[in-house]
Amino acid sequence: MTKLNDRLTMLKELTDAKGISGNEKEAREVMKKYISAYATEVYTDHLGSLIAKKVGKEDGPKVMVAGHLDEIGFMVTRIDDNGFLYFQTIGGWWSQVMLAQRVTIQTSKGDITGIIGSKPPHIMPAEARKKPYEIKDMFIDIGAASREEAESFGVRPGDSVIPYFEFTQMKNEKLLLAKAWDNRIGCAIAIEVLKQLKDVEHPNVVYGVGTVQEEVGLRGAKTATNTIKPDIGFAVDTGIAGDTPGISPKEADSKLGDGPQIILYDASMISHKGVRDFVVKTAETNDIPFQYANIAGGGTDSGSIHLTANGVPALSITIATRYIHSHAAMIHQDDFDHAVQLIVEVIKGLDADKVKEITFN
Repeated sequence: MTKLNDRLTMLKELTDAKGISGNEKEAREVMKKYISAYATEVYTDHLGSLIAKKVGKEDGPKVMVAGHLDEIGFMVTRIDDNGFLYFQTIGGWWSQVMLAQRVTIQTSKGDITGIIGSKPPHIMPAEARKKPYEIKDMFIDIGAASREEAESFGVRPGDSVIPYFEFTQMKNEKLLLAKAWDNRIGCAIAIEVLKQLKDVEHPNVVYGVGTVQEEVGLRGAKTATNTIKPDIGFAVDTGIAGDTPGISPKEADSKLGDGPQIILYDASMISHKGVRDFVVKTAETNDIPFQYANIAGGGTDSGSIHLTANGVPALSITIATRYIHSHAAMIHQDDFDHAVQLIVEVIKGLDADKVKEITFN
């Protein structure tokens, strides 16, 4: 593998880190490692979300930029007499992307490798081959011959199970393939925003946040926002790319490399018009490419951010991503760069008067 530059090394470490919902410690430590140098203060809330505070002006408007630390995965629920593991999905999975995929189980004795078992087609009736295999019937094979042997490996019910995939730079080096882009790319954006604001004067207090448990109900965003009490909130996340075969423009029309997505609507919120208009104007003024998108069947942390206390004007800015909620997904580096540039320019354009104008637009 070609030697990675500093940014790609950060992205590799973020995506390689294991961190399903409810067990985000490893991912949080990686984000803390990279964001601490650019923050005035770094701390966590009581649920485990990471909060990095960067002061421009101490009494200035509070601006929250939040990616979520957690990724989808599984939790061990039962070990049968033959040493096979049964599991609960954590986050949204489609059964057809799961069979015969490698996973890592985090045990009390260290990580062990498993595979989600599947029947050979040779012994399946023709009709059975046409039907999706139900998740409730799936199991994980760790090479144990009995429950006792599986337990001797350190496996217990409640253990986290993480998809396994190696970070890969494609032949087109702008494209990156990895597990957990949803949503370590949001965490990377938060890190890079604070980095680019390090020596920039602005009259705001910026919070780069890595929230927990987004995939199971936007939970960490609730506690983190309540801790920060921001004046403006941005969720930075992955969005749907529509540039692969089988997806119609009616379903999704965003393309990798055409700029960050400004989410108009999702199942958890309607974007705040004042914030949205200001972000669009900032993008147009600075010639930053962007795309409009909506996500009728899912939500982002903005869904919790905007309902905190007496309300927080909020917007989701996302990165078009192929193959999310599977073992591996693909992003375009230009979209990452332009998302960071857009958020930095937005923050530079904010002050108390502008926040007041936006809030009541």
